Amino acid sequence: MNTGRTVFAQLMDFLPLHDFRACVARYDGDYRVRSFSCLDQFLTLAFAQLTYRERLRDIETSLRAMQPKLYHMGFRGAIARTTLAEANETRDWRIYADFAHGLIATARSLNATEDLGLELTNTVYALDATTIDLCLSLFPWATFRQHKGAIKLHTLLDLRGSIPSVVEITTGSVHEINILDTLVVEPGAIYIMDRGYVDFARLYTLAKAGAFFVLRSRSRLQHARVYSHAIDRTTGLRSDQTIRRTGALTRHDYPGHLRRVRFRDVEHARTFTFLTNHTALPALSIATLYHLRWQVELFFK
Repeated sequence: MNTGRTVFAQLMDFLPLHDFRACVARYDGDYRVRSFSCLDQFLTLAFAQLTYRERLRDIETSLRAMQPKLYHMGFRGAIARTTLAEANETRDWRIYADFAHGLIATARSLNATEDLGLELTNTVYALDATTIDLCLSLFPWATFRQHKGAIKLHTLLDLRGSIPSVVEITTGSVHEINILDTLVVEPGAIYIMDRGYVDFARLYTLAKAGAFFVLRSRSRLQHARVYSHAIDRTTGLRSDQTIRRTGALTRHDYPGHLRRVRFRDVEHARTFTFLTNHTALPALSIATLYHLRWQVELFFK
């Protein structure tokens, strides 16, 4: 039993501090630092994140109220708003990026066998983006609209454990589909996306790399049916077809056949149409996979 120890201190016990110190040494993070070390900065920001602090003064006030316990929570330097602001501005961000990558790799290995409710050995990712509004006068580089600034957070979420494996931040004016141009594709993995990622040239590149995709189809999809597969309509399935693209341009962008699955959600009285290049999975599993994409929405919230 951890008598007298704060929950925060118990959580921080799980951190591999030797790895963090290696990251700090790699970039000389504590060079000429007298009192507020990189570890103090990390603990301060971790406390702010876990306790939903909203501004620097809020962080300072909350931690100073716990002054007698700070040493046992791992803090060694004094907590001051100006000191924290200076550290956030001048410390090398790569320290925390490298440490985060190490934590993500550890977390993914621990959740690699998590059951998704499907008989799948493939890695399953959900790809999506969310927009974070910013004040354009304070962040003029964050172009979005004429009188509004924003950044866009592009996230590739490993659905086993809901762990982000790729996070890329761009200005709000960058369309989310552009992330497919920089994404390092994992052969054999399944990428689940919404309609905003329908670009057949990019999807064909994904398929040629040996990966699979599942995404919602746009309403006006020019196509011709090649073959219809048998379905069980009692499960909500309405069709399972092999199709080819017939658009003047898109048939050249994706010259191969695609699979088109229609599913009726009786509970919400909605019909969904999915496109995929995965031909071995049962049609109902395709609909279930897309339903798992909701985890990335919960991650953003």
